[in-house]
Amino acid sequence: MKLATLRVEGGTRAVRLDGDTLVDLGYPDLGALFAQDDWAAHAAQATGETWPADGADLAPVVPNPSKVVCVGHNYTNHIKEMGRELPAYPTLFPKFADTLTGPADPIVKPPETDALDWEVELVVVVGKTVRRAGEDEAGAAIAGFTVMNDISVRDWQFRTIEWTQGKIWQSSTPVGPYVVTPDEVGGVRPALEVKTIVDGRVMQRDHTGTLLFDPVALVRYISTIVQLNPGDLIATGTPAGVGHARDPKVYLTGGETVVTEIAGLGACVNQIVKDS
Repeated sequence: MKLATLRVEGGTRAVRLDGDTLVDLGYPDLGALFAQDDWAAHAAQATGETWPADGADLAPVVPNPSKVVCVGHNYTNHIKEMGRELPAYPTLFPKFADTLTGPADPIVKPPETDALDWEVELVVVVGKTVRRAGEDEAGAAIAGFTVMNDISVRDWQFRTIEWTQGKIWQSSTPVGPYVVTPDEVGGVRPALEVKTIVDGRVMQRDHTGTLLFDPVALVRYISTIVQLNPGDLIATGTPAGVGHARDPKVYLTGGETVVTEIAGLGACVNQIVKDS
């Protein structure tokens, strides 16, 4: 299944994609849907109000997750381009619900930076509560996958040795368009092509089969630290090709169209606009 959160007059609705139609699932968003024990059966069988998928105004797939955990340094080539050694453990940092935005929303370039950068990421969407998950439990907790552009404010990111301040700018991180269930992408350890295209130029290209720490391993590791709840998001890291690592460096200045795409999941397509 492909599931989304649709913006409608007065709020949002959880929907399922059926061909070129979005079907209401009876919940206000996917976070509320995933909180139900039988969410998958309900989502497959629901026959609510419908809307055309073409031109739909999609919100972040989960508008208000209890947590967004991001992983740095998880593709071998990206680690090398940043001049670092392969890590023994995942590098984690947070985002917040206020950081997220829809998959087709404009991204405002903050006036405080001239070092705005892109990062395509596979996102794990959690579908059930887990703590200290074993292998099987971790795999069963994965509701599906989606796409994130982890827009990064590099000069603020590297002001200190801790990255968070460069990763959490207001409404800067598109997530979507759909949560695609594992059965549609080869299971809970999918090998999918990921790429970023800026104004028609391919800047990043890799595949998720090269992740150092795969989705199941990340659910296990993070749930050891803290309980994962339905609707939580785990961004699994970005491959080589970010603007900051290029020579000369390339940053987003305003006016660009950035496409972050993962095969089988879809794409976030966002225009960079200057803060007025």
